[in-house]
Amino acid sequence: MRLTNVQRETIKGVTKELFGSDAEVKLFGSRLDDAAKGGDIDLLVVSEALIKNKVQKALYMVARLQVKLGDQPIDVLVVDPETALTAVHRQALRAGETL
Repeated sequence: MRLTNVQRETIKGVTKELFGSDAEVKLFGSRLDDAAKGGDIDLLVVSEALIKNKVQKALYMVARLQVKLGDQPIDVLVVDPETALTAVHRQALRAGETL
C-alpha cells in the first residue's frame, strides 16, 4: 500500500468526521500495488447507515483531503444501503483494503 501512516490516519479522520464513526474507508486501485508509481488515491467509504447528500459529502471529502494531503488526484466513492452497486463498487469492495 502506497500511503504513509500520516496519510492513512488523515483519511480515516476525515471519513469519520464526514460520514460518522461507523463508516469504514477502503483504499483500492493502483495505490495498493507497492511496485507501481504514481496514480490517484481511490477511496471507497462504506456505511451500513443511510447517508444523506452522498455526492456532496464525497466532494467535500476530496477537497478536505487535498488541503490536508496536498493537491493530488483523489477519487471517493460512497456505498450505503441504498446504493445501486456498479462494477467499480463491487471491485472496490472485493479488492480494497480497509484503512
